[in-house]
Amino acid sequence: MNLKTLAVLFSAALTSGVAFAQTNQAAVVEDFKPSVLNQPGQEFPQVNSQGYAKFRIKAPQADSVRVSLGLGGKGGTRLTKSADGFFTGTTAGPMDEGFHYYRLTVDGGTFNDPGTLNYYGSTRWESGIEIPAHDQDFYALKNVPHGHVQQVLFRSKSTNTSRRALVYTPPGYEKNTKTKYPVLYLQHGWGEDENAWSNQGRANLIMDNMIAEGKIKPFIIVMAYGMTNNIRPGTPGGLRSFDIKPFQTVLLDELIPYIDTNFRTIANRNSRAMAGLSMGGFETHTITLNKPDVFAYYGLMSGGVYTPEEIIDKTKVKLIFLSAGSKENPDRVRKAAADLKAAGFNAVSYVSEGTAHEFQTWRRSLKELAPLLFKN
Repeated sequence: MNLKTLAVLFSAALTSGVAFAQTNQAAVVEDFKPSVLNQPGQEFPQVNSQGYAKFRIKAPQADSVRVSLGLGGKGGTRLTKSADGFFTGTTAGPMDEGFHYYRLTVDGGTFNDPGTLNYYGSTRWESGIEIPAHDQDFYALKNVPHGHVQQVLFRSKSTNTSRRALVYTPPGYEKNTKTKYPVLYLQHGWGEDENAWSNQGRANLIMDNMIAEGKIKPFIIVMAYGMTNNIRPGTPGGLRSFDIKPFQTVLLDELIPYIDTNFRTIANRNSRAMAGLSMGGFETHTITLNKPDVFAYYGLMSGGVYTPEEIIDKTKVKLIFLSAGSKENPDRVRKAAADLKAAGFNAVSYVSEGTAHEFQTWRRSLKELAPLLFKN
């Protein structure tokens, strides 16, 4: 997948999340409850059983308040001001299930909602809202053994910095001192950071629940910051200015050796996977093709596809997993997997129904990918 394709995917993400089709507002069910991501004690934003979101912002001196949802905060819901200085409003239609970024535009300025928690996305801290999903049980916090997500700091000679990564170790890692584990290197998307998969994606809870149910073999997950060449808003060329080489060096020459030295890993290609969402899929695609001796399992989540012609030695690839939301380009993912299968690859496609370029797609994708890893 090239950067132009990735930029198109990101552009599509800017307006994902809210269905702005014509909807009869009178049919909205008034069973709104505070979002589970609200700050303690805050009543708004609220969500109802249909997936609508309601916002209430106190801004007595303001003339205009708009709520913009999705990566980049495009589009939005204009709130109405009342005599008490509060602006209120409800989305024009139900939102997709799962997590969404959003921001406020108050008289032309960009702000976060003080009622909810903040999450790093779009190269800034954004407000977050959670629309309850029919299948949310797989990432729910349950009374099961839990693994740990810990911060590691490692020295990067190539960038002359100390860098940060988050490492998930499965339940029992500290006690099973002789057990070694395979490793999945799992990358975030454009404008996010190493916190995204555990905060927005709930990767650790997905793993804990699946391990407790006996659905997957325990493995380590490493989540690293992928914006190594430090592109920031306003950089000429934007996303197209991204250079994979600095991150590839950090990942292969510095982070992987650090993880293999400091954690009980099975340090070989057949026990190492790389996957990522959106831009993280672009990173995965490029690095796995550049360095086929490092990873045996590949996963692209809303991050493009592989073609049989790109892969020089099919014997080195144990699995290719391709996924997307049904509101993205699912046919491309399905066709790519079919072409790979016809060429002799172990390829699997997955389409998340009813979702777009958003975390519910990627949560579900991780749930589908995890049982396929390290089976051999």
